[in-house]
Amino acid sequence: MVLKGKKILLGITGSIAAYKSAVLCRWLMKSGAEVRIIMTAAAKEFITPLTLSTLSGHKVLSDWKEDGVWTNHVEAGLWADLMIVAPATANTISKMSHGEADNILLATYLSARCPVMVAPAMDLDMWAHPSTKNNLSLLESYGNIIIPVGHGLLASGLTGDGRMAEPEEIGSFITDYFKSMEDLQGKKVLITAGPTYEAIDPVRFIGNHSSGKMGYAIAENCAMRGAEVVLVSGPVALTVKHGGILLERVTSAEEMALAVEKHQSTCDAFILAAAVADFKPEKVAGQKIKKQSDTLELTLVKTVDIAARIGRSKNENQILVGFALETNNEINNATLKLHKKNMDFIVLNSLSDQGAGFKHDTNKITILDKDGSMVPFELKSKKWVAIDIVDYLSKKWNEK
Repeated sequence: MVLKGKKILLGITGSIAAYKSAVLCRWLMKSGAEVRIIMTAAAKEFITPLTLSTLSGHKVLSDWKEDGVWTNHVEAGLWADLMIVAPATANTISKMSHGEADNILLATYLSARCPVMVAPAMDLDMWAHPSTKNNLSLLESYGNIIIPVGHGLLASGLTGDGRMAEPEEIGSFITDYFKSMEDLQGKKVLITAGPTYEAIDPVRFIGNHSSGKMGYAIAENCAMRGAEVVLVSGPVALTVKHGGILLERVTSAEEMALAVEKHQSTCDAFILAAAVADFKPEKVAGQKIKKQSDTLELTLVKTVDIAARIGRSKNENQILVGFALETNNEINNATLKLHKKNMDFIVLNSLSDQGAGFKHDTNKITILDKDGSMVPFELKSKKWVAIDIVDYLSKKWNEK
Protein backbone atom coordinates (compact mmCIF):
# COMPACT_ATOMS: atom_id res chain seq x y z
CA MET A 1 0.00 0.00 0.00
CA VAL A 2 1.29 3.44 -0.99
CA LEU A 3 0.20 5.06 2.28
CA LYS A 4 1.49 2.32 4.57
CA GLY A 5 3.56 3.90 7.33
CA LYS A 6 2.93 7.46 6.13
CA LYS A 7 2.43 9.99 8.92
CA ILE A 8 -0.42 12.35 8.10
CA LEU A 9 -1.43 15.35 10.22
CA LEU A 10 -5.07 16.21 9.58
CA GLY A 11 -6.13 19.77 10.40
CA ILE A 12 -9.85 20.50 10.82
CA THR A 13 -11.41 23.97 10.84
CA GLY A 14 -14.89 25.32 11.57
CA SER A 15 -16.89 24.28 8.53
CA ILE A 16 -20.04 22.22 8.20
CA ALA A 17 -17.90 19.89 6.08
CA ALA A 18 -15.95 18.91 9.22
CA TYR A 19 -18.00 15.72 9.47
CA LYS A 20 -16.29 14.52 6.29
CA SER A 21 -12.96 14.66 8.11
CA ALA A 22 -13.97 11.69 10.24
CA VAL A 23 -14.59 9.67 7.08
CA LEU A 24 -11.27 10.88 5.63
CA CYS A 25 -9.44 9.84 8.82
CA ARG A 26 -10.93 6.36 8.62
CA TRP A 27 -10.09 6.07 4.89
CA LEU A 28 -6.46 7.07 5.46
CA MET A 29 -6.02 4.64 8.33
CA LYS A 30 -7.54 1.77 6.34
CA SER A 31 -4.97 2.61 3.65
CA GLY A 32 -2.16 2.09 6.15
CA ALA A 33 -1.42 5.67 7.23
CA GLU A 34 -0.96 6.86 10.78
CA VAL A 35 -3.19 9.86 11.40
CA ARG A 36 -3.02 12.53 14.05
CA ILE A 37 -5.53 15.35 14.26
CA ILE A 38 -5.37 19.01 15.14
CA MET A 39 -8.47 21.19 15.16
CA THR A 40 -9.54 24.76 15.79
CA ALA A 41 -11.96 25.78 18.51
CA ALA A 42 -14.58 26.55 15.85
CA ALA A 43 -14.30 23.00 14.49
CA LYS A 44 -15.58 21.66 17.82
CA GLU A 45 -18.97 23.17 16.98
CA PHE A 46 -19.33 20.60 14.20
CA ILE A 47 -17.50 17.48 15.45
CA THR A 48 -16.15 16.49 18.86
CA PRO A 49 -12.49 15.81 19.70
CA LEU A 50 -13.64 12.58 21.40
CA THR A 51 -15.01 11.22 18.11
CA LEU A 52 -11.79 12.04 16.29
CA SER A 53 -9.46 10.74 18.98
CA THR A 54 -11.41 7.48 19.03
CA LEU A 55 -11.04 7.15 15.26
CA SER A 56 -7.36 8.06 15.10
CA GLY A 57 -6.20 6.40 18.32
CA HIS A 58 -4.38 9.60 19.32
CA LYS A 59 -5.27 12.55 21.47
CA VAL A 60 -6.58 15.46 19.39
CA LEU A 61 -4.69 18.76 19.67
CA SER A 62 -7.01 21.74 19.91
CA ASP A 63 -5.69 24.15 22.52
CA TRP A 64 -2.37 25.75 23.42
CA LYS A 65 -2.59 24.07 26.82
CA GLU A 66 -3.95 20.58 27.46
CA ASP A 67 -4.45 19.36 31.05
CA GLY A 68 -2.13 22.07 32.32
CA VAL A 69 0.67 21.16 29.88
CA TRP A 70 1.70 23.37 26.96
CA THR A 71 1.17 21.68 23.61
CA ASN A 72 4.26 21.26 21.44
CA HIS A 73 2.98 22.37 18.03
CA VAL A 74 6.52 22.32 16.59
CA GLU A 75 6.85 18.62 17.37
CA ALA A 76 3.54 17.94 15.61
CA GLY A 77 4.72 19.78 12.51
CA LEU A 78 8.01 17.89 12.42
CA TRP A 79 6.33 14.50 12.94
CA ALA A 80 4.29 14.51 9.76
CA ASP A 81 5.13 13.35 6.23
CA LEU A 82 2.15 15.38 5.07
CA MET A 83 -0.14 17.96 6.64
CA ILE A 84 -3.61 18.40 5.18
CA VAL A 85 -6.15 21.00 6.27
CA ALA A 86 -9.58 19.58 5.42
CA PRO A 87 -11.89 21.36 5.58
CA ALA A 88 -10.13 24.71 5.21
CA THR A 89 -12.47 27.67 5.64
CA ALA A 90 -12.03 31.00 3.88
CA ASN A 91 -10.99 32.47 7.24
CA THR A 92 -8.28 29.85 7.83
CA ILE A 93 -7.03 30.13 4.23
CA SER A 94 -6.71 33.90 4.67
CA LYS A 95 -4.76 33.50 7.89
CA MET A 96 -2.49 30.81 6.42
CA SER A 97 -1.70 32.97 3.41
CA HIS A 98 -0.76 35.93 5.63
CA GLY A 99 1.27 34.06 8.23
CA GLU A 100 -1.10 34.50 11.18
CA ALA A 101 -0.83 32.13 14.12
CA ASP A 102 -3.69 32.84 16.52
CA ASN A 103 -4.56 29.18 17.06
CA ILE A 104 -2.62 25.95 17.38
CA LEU A 105 -3.48 24.71 13.89
CA LEU A 106 -2.03 27.83 12.26
CA ALA A 107 1.07 27.73 14.46
CA THR A 108 1.61 24.10 13.50
CA TYR A 109 1.22 24.98 9.82
CA LEU A 110 3.94 27.62 10.11
CA SER A 111 6.22 25.11 11.85
CA ALA A 112 5.62 22.22 9.45
CA ARG A 113 8.58 21.02 7.37
CA CYS A 114 6.47 18.63 5.29
CA PRO A 115 4.30 19.31 2.21
CA VAL A 116 0.95 20.89 3.05
CA MET A 117 -2.35 20.28 1.26
CA VAL A 118 -5.42 22.48 1.59
CA ALA A 119 -8.98 21.33 0.88
CA PRO A 120 -11.14 24.47 0.71
CA ALA A 121 -14.74 24.40 1.92
CA MET A 122 -17.07 27.40 1.71
CA ASP A 123 -20.20 28.68 0.00
CA LEU A 124 -20.17 29.72 -3.65
CA ASP A 125 -20.06 33.50 -3.05
CA MET A 126 -17.11 33.23 -0.66
CA TRP A 127 -15.32 30.90 -3.09
CA ALA A 128 -15.86 33.32 -5.99
CA HIS A 129 -14.65 36.39 -4.09
CA PRO A 130 -11.37 37.87 -5.45
CA SER A 131 -9.79 37.94 -1.98
CA THR A 132 -10.29 34.17 -1.64
CA LYS A 133 -8.72 33.59 -5.07
CA ASN A 134 -5.80 35.82 -4.12
CA ASN A 135 -5.27 34.00 -0.83
CA LEU A 136 -5.29 30.62 -2.59
CA SER A 137 -2.80 31.92 -5.14
CA LEU A 138 -0.55 33.05 -2.31
CA LEU A 139 -0.74 29.61 -0.69
CA GLU A 140 0.19 28.01 -4.02
CA SER A 141 3.13 30.37 -4.43
CA TYR A 142 4.39 29.21 -1.01
CA GLY A 143 4.38 25.63 -2.31
CA ASN A 144 1.13 24.45 -0.73
CA ILE A 145 -1.03 22.07 -2.77
CA ILE A 146 -4.66 23.05 -3.32
CA ILE A 147 -6.94 20.02 -3.55
CA PRO A 148 -9.70 20.20 -6.21
CA VAL A 149 -12.99 21.57 -4.94
CA GLY A 150 -16.41 20.97 -6.41
CA HIS A 151 -15.65 20.86 -10.11
CA GLY A 152 -12.20 22.39 -10.51
CA LEU A 153 -8.63 22.94 -9.40
CA LEU A 154 -7.30 26.46 -8.90
CA ALA A 155 -4.15 25.84 -10.96
CA SER A 156 -6.24 24.71 -13.94
CA GLY A 157 -8.19 27.95 -14.05
CA LEU A 158 -11.51 26.26 -13.17
CA THR A 159 -13.44 27.80 -10.32
CA GLY A 160 -15.53 24.96 -8.96
CA ASP A 161 -18.37 25.73 -6.56
CA GLY A 162 -16.55 25.82 -3.22
CA ARG A 163 -17.66 22.45 -1.87
CA MET A 164 -14.94 20.38 -0.26
CA ALA A 165 -14.03 17.29 -2.24
CA GLU A 166 -15.40 13.99 -0.95
CA PRO A 167 -13.15 12.01 1.45
CA GLU A 168 -12.54 9.28 -1.12
CA GLU A 169 -11.48 11.89 -3.70
CA ILE A 170 -9.10 13.51 -1.22
CA GLY A 171 -7.72 10.10 -0.28
CA SER A 172 -7.07 9.27 -3.93
CA PHE A 173 -5.42 12.67 -4.42
CA ILE A 174 -3.09 11.99 -1.48
CA THR A 175 -2.31 8.50 -2.77
CA ASP A 176 -1.48 9.84 -6.23
CA TYR A 177 0.72 12.49 -4.63
CA PHE A 178 2.81 9.93 -2.75
CA LYS A 179 3.01 7.77 -5.88
CA SER A 180 4.40 10.75 -7.80
CA MET A 181 6.97 11.29 -5.07
CA GLU A 182 8.58 7.95 -5.93
CA ASP A 183 8.80 8.12 -9.72
CA LEU A 184 12.39 9.41 -9.82
CA GLN A 185 13.86 6.86 -7.43
CA GLY A 186 17.27 5.69 -8.66
CA LYS A 187 17.72 8.63 -11.04
CA LYS A 188 20.44 11.28 -10.84
CA VAL A 189 19.45 14.69 -12.17
CA LEU A 190 21.72 17.69 -12.66
CA ILE A 191 20.08 21.11 -12.75
CA THR A 192 21.64 24.49 -13.51
CA ALA A 193 20.04 27.64 -12.17
CA GLY A 194 20.48 31.39 -11.92
CA PRO A 195 22.67 33.74 -13.95
CA THR A 196 26.39 33.72 -14.60
CA TYR A 197 28.55 36.78 -14.02
CA GLU A 198 31.42 37.39 -16.44
CA ALA A 199 34.03 39.69 -14.93
CA ILE A 200 35.07 42.95 -16.59
CA ASP A 201 37.33 43.93 -13.72
CA PRO A 202 37.38 43.09 -9.96
CA VAL A 203 34.23 45.21 -9.46
CA ARG A 204 32.12 45.03 -12.63
CA PHE A 205 30.64 42.13 -14.59
CA ILE A 206 28.34 41.20 -17.46
CA GLY A 207 25.25 39.37 -16.20
CA ASN A 208 21.46 39.16 -16.40
CA HIS A 209 18.35 39.37 -14.23
CA SER A 210 17.79 35.65 -13.63
CA SER A 211 16.60 35.00 -10.05
CA GLY A 212 17.23 31.23 -10.10
CA LYS A 213 13.71 30.55 -8.77
CA MET A 214 12.74 28.25 -11.64
CA GLY A 215 15.83 26.05 -11.37
CA TYR A 216 15.62 25.85 -7.58
CA ALA A 217 11.93 24.87 -7.77
CA ILE A 218 12.78 22.09 -10.25
CA ALA A 219 15.59 20.85 -8.00
CA GLU A 220 13.29 20.72 -4.96
CA ASN A 221 10.62 18.81 -6.91
CA CYS A 222 13.12 16.29 -8.30
CA ALA A 223 14.50 15.66 -4.81
CA MET A 224 11.01 15.26 -3.33
CA ARG A 225 10.29 12.62 -5.98
CA GLY A 226 13.29 10.52 -4.99
CA ALA A 227 16.02 11.66 -7.37
CA GLU A 228 19.63 12.28 -6.45
CA VAL A 229 19.99 15.96 -7.33
CA VAL A 230 23.00 18.09 -8.17
CA LEU A 231 22.15 21.81 -8.37
CA VAL A 232 24.80 23.96 -10.01
CA SER A 233 23.81 27.51 -9.15
CA GLY A 234 25.00 30.87 -10.35
CA PRO A 235 25.11 33.82 -7.92
CA VAL A 236 21.62 34.08 -6.38
CA ALA A 237 20.32 34.69 -2.86
CA LEU A 238 18.30 31.45 -2.73
CA THR A 239 18.98 28.45 -0.51
CA VAL A 240 17.94 24.80 -0.85
CA LYS A 241 15.50 23.25 1.59
CA HIS A 242 15.66 19.56 0.71
CA GLY A 243 18.49 17.58 2.27
CA GLY A 244 18.84 15.44 -0.85
CA ILE A 245 20.19 18.28 -2.99
CA LEU A 246 23.93 18.72 -3.53
CA LEU A 247 24.41 22.46 -4.11
CA GLU A 248 27.48 23.68 -5.98
CA ARG A 249 27.76 27.45 -6.28
CA VAL A 250 29.62 29.00 -9.22
CA THR A 251 29.99 32.46 -10.70
CA SER A 252 31.06 32.32 -14.35
CA ALA A 253 29.98 30.23 -17.34
CA GLU A 254 33.34 28.46 -17.34
CA GLU A 255 32.96 27.52 -13.67
CA MET A 256 29.44 26.25 -14.35
CA ALA A 257 30.67 24.16 -17.30
CA LEU A 258 33.42 22.58 -15.19
CA ALA A 259 30.93 21.75 -12.40
CA VAL A 260 28.56 20.13 -14.91
CA GLU A 261 31.36 18.19 -16.58
CA LYS A 262 32.39 16.73 -13.22
CA HIS A 263 29.03 14.95 -12.89
CA GLN A 264 28.19 14.43 -16.55
CA SER A 265 29.01 10.75 -16.90
CA THR A 266 26.92 9.71 -13.88
CA CYS A 267 23.74 11.70 -14.56
CA ASP A 268 20.53 10.38 -16.07
CA ALA A 269 19.19 13.81 -16.98
CA PHE A 270 20.33 17.42 -17.32
CA ILE A 271 17.88 20.30 -16.87
CA LEU A 272 19.65 23.47 -17.93
CA ALA A 273 17.54 26.24 -16.41
CA ALA A 274 20.43 28.67 -15.86
CA ALA A 275 20.61 31.88 -17.87
CA VAL A 276 24.24 31.52 -18.91
CA ALA A 277 25.85 34.67 -20.32
CA ASP A 278 26.50 34.25 -24.05
CA PHE A 279 29.56 36.53 -24.07
CA LYS A 280 32.39 37.52 -21.77
CA PRO A 281 35.15 40.13 -21.98
CA GLU A 282 38.16 38.89 -23.92
CA LYS A 283 40.41 40.32 -21.23
CA VAL A 284 39.67 40.93 -17.55
CA ALA A 285 41.31 44.01 -16.06
CA GLY A 286 43.38 43.28 -12.97
CA GLN A 287 42.38 46.57 -11.34
CA LYS A 288 39.17 48.56 -11.31
CA ILE A 289 38.82 50.42 -14.61
CA LYS A 290 38.86 54.17 -13.98
CA LYS A 291 36.41 56.51 -15.68
CA GLN A 292 38.95 58.32 -17.86
CA SER A 293 36.78 59.07 -20.90
CA ASP A 294 33.16 59.23 -22.04
CA THR A 295 33.28 55.83 -23.71
CA LEU A 296 34.67 52.40 -22.91
CA GLU A 297 35.28 49.71 -25.50
CA LEU A 298 35.14 46.04 -24.59
CA THR A 299 35.94 43.14 -26.86
CA LEU A 300 33.59 40.26 -26.12
CA VAL A 301 34.05 36.59 -26.95
CA LYS A 302 31.62 33.68 -26.72
CA THR A 303 31.35 31.75 -23.47
CA VAL A 304 31.34 27.96 -23.39
CA ASP A 305 28.05 26.47 -24.68
CA ILE A 306 27.16 24.00 -21.92
CA ALA A 307 24.02 22.67 -23.64
CA ALA A 308 25.79 22.03 -26.94
CA ARG A 309 28.66 20.29 -25.17
CA ILE A 310 26.28 17.90 -23.37
CA GLY A 311 24.22 17.40 -26.52
CA ARG A 312 27.27 16.25 -28.47
CA SER A 313 28.47 13.77 -25.86
CA LYS A 314 25.34 12.43 -24.08
CA ASN A 315 24.48 8.78 -24.52
CA GLU A 316 21.11 7.44 -25.69
CA ASN A 317 19.90 6.87 -22.12
CA GLN A 318 20.60 10.43 -20.93
CA ILE A 319 17.94 13.13 -21.30
CA LEU A 320 18.85 16.76 -22.01
CA VAL A 321 16.31 19.47 -21.19
CA GLY A 322 16.95 23.03 -22.27
CA PHE A 323 15.31 26.41 -21.70
CA ALA A 324 14.62 29.16 -24.20
CA LEU A 325 13.67 32.67 -23.10
CA GLU A 326 12.59 34.47 -26.26
CA THR A 327 11.23 37.90 -27.19
CA ASN A 328 10.28 37.26 -30.84
CA ASN A 329 9.75 34.31 -33.23
CA GLU A 330 9.53 32.24 -30.06
CA ILE A 331 8.53 28.85 -31.50
CA ASN A 332 10.97 28.99 -34.42
CA ASN A 333 13.91 30.11 -32.28
CA ALA A 334 13.25 27.52 -29.59
CA THR A 335 12.81 24.72 -32.14
CA LEU A 336 16.09 25.65 -33.81
CA LYS A 337 17.87 25.53 -30.45
CA LEU A 338 16.22 22.21 -29.58
CA HIS A 339 17.56 20.41 -32.66
CA LYS A 340 20.87 22.24 -32.97
CA LYS A 341 21.90 21.22 -29.46
CA ASN A 342 20.44 17.69 -29.57
CA MET A 343 17.98 18.26 -26.71
CA ASP A 344 15.18 15.85 -25.88
CA PHE A 345 12.79 18.70 -25.11
CA ILE A 346 13.00 22.42 -24.49
CA VAL A 347 11.01 24.68 -22.18
CA LEU A 348 10.00 27.92 -23.88
CA ASN A 349 8.94 31.05 -22.07
CA SER A 350 8.49 34.50 -23.50
CA LEU A 351 9.14 37.91 -21.98
CA SER A 352 6.02 39.07 -23.83
CA ASP A 353 3.84 36.98 -21.49
CA GLN A 354 2.81 39.00 -18.44
CA GLY A 355 4.01 37.36 -15.22
CA ALA A 356 6.60 35.17 -16.96
CA GLY A 357 10.38 35.39 -17.14
CA PHE A 358 12.94 36.80 -14.73
CA LYS A 359 12.20 37.76 -11.11
CA HIS A 360 8.54 36.70 -11.13
CA ASP A 361 7.17 34.00 -8.84
CA THR A 362 5.06 32.79 -11.76
CA ASN A 363 5.86 31.50 -15.23
CA LYS A 364 4.06 30.51 -18.43
CA ILE A 365 5.74 27.81 -20.50
CA THR A 366 5.39 25.72 -23.62
CA ILE A 367 7.25 22.41 -23.90
CA LEU A 368 8.59 21.57 -27.36
CA ASP A 369 9.61 17.94 -27.90
CA LYS A 370 12.16 16.64 -30.40
CA ASP A 371 9.37 14.45 -31.84
CA GLY A 372 7.63 17.63 -33.01
CA SER A 373 4.91 17.77 -30.36
CA MET A 374 4.14 20.95 -28.44
CA VAL A 375 2.42 21.23 -25.05
CA PRO A 376 1.36 24.71 -23.80
CA PHE A 377 0.64 25.45 -20.14
CA GLU A 378 -1.22 28.27 -18.41
CA LEU A 379 0.43 30.89 -16.18
CA LYS A 380 1.21 29.22 -12.83
CA SER A 381 3.46 29.60 -9.82
CA LYS A 382 7.00 28.42 -10.53
CA LYS A 383 6.51 25.56 -8.07
CA TRP A 384 3.62 24.26 -10.20
CA VAL A 385 5.59 24.88 -13.41
CA ALA A 386 8.41 22.80 -11.91
CA ILE A 387 5.95 19.94 -11.35
CA ASP A 388 4.80 20.14 -14.98
CA ILE A 389 8.39 20.02 -16.23
CA VAL A 390 9.39 17.11 -14.00
CA ASP A 391 6.18 15.26 -14.90
CA TYR A 392 7.17 15.57 -18.56
CA LEU A 393 10.69 14.35 -17.78
CA SER A 394 9.25 11.33 -15.95
CA LYS A 395 7.05 10.58 -18.97
CA LYS A 396 10.09 10.67 -21.28
CA TRP A 397 11.84 8.11 -19.10
CA ASN A 398 8.80 5.87 -19.23
CA GLU A 399 8.87 6.05 -23.02
CA LYS A 400 12.50 4.87 -23.22
